[in-house]
Amino acid sequence: MDKSHLFTEYFLVRLLINTVSMIILIRIVYYATYQKRDLFFTFFLLNFIVFLLAYMLDKAGGFDSIGSAFGLLAAFSLLRFRTETMSAKDMTYLFIIMTFGLINSIMKATYAEVVILNVMIVGAVYIVDGSRFMKQQKTKMVEYNTLENIKPERQPQLIADLRERTGLDIQKIAIEHIDFGKGRAVIKVYFY
Repeated sequence: MDKSHLFTEYFLVRLLINTVSMIILIRIVYYATYQKRDLFFTFFLLNFIVFLLAYMLDKAGGFDSIGSAFGLLAAFSLLRFRTETMSAKDMTYLFIIMTFGLINSIMKATYAEVVILNVMIVGAVYIVDGSRFMKQQKTKMVEYNTLENIKPERQPQLIADLRERTGLDIQKIAIEHIDFGKGRAVIKVYFY
């Protein structure tokens, strides 16, 4: 790696690999599965900042071991995770995104090896989390206003009624809260 210039071929190719990997992971895998855009800004910019900071630290000799990289990852994790409650899956994506920034900026390997590693990570996420190979069961909380059907012996009728009203392929339910005063129940429905 040329240490005298910042914008070298090495930097630009690694940045391109990083950006393409991020677009595939976030736009194709994450968005297709969750239909959420609220974390795009966080995902892309945190990845970009980790990439640039790790690259510049490596260039300046600030990274002397893999421990330094994990320390940087831990610092960013603490900063981000203490500000807002996130789901475990969103936190996992955030960890993967920061890891991409580190791998793509400082890993001592050929371009082909870095691309293969990125493809392996994105492929693993796609297989495990993208609902193409494994059905993803989702949950939703609904208010239900017919207390007669919440009795345990009437659960099949309750599920049938909820399927008809919501149009969801409900597999099972869990009654979360019953308000006898208002004649309502809050039910968690599990569906595909």
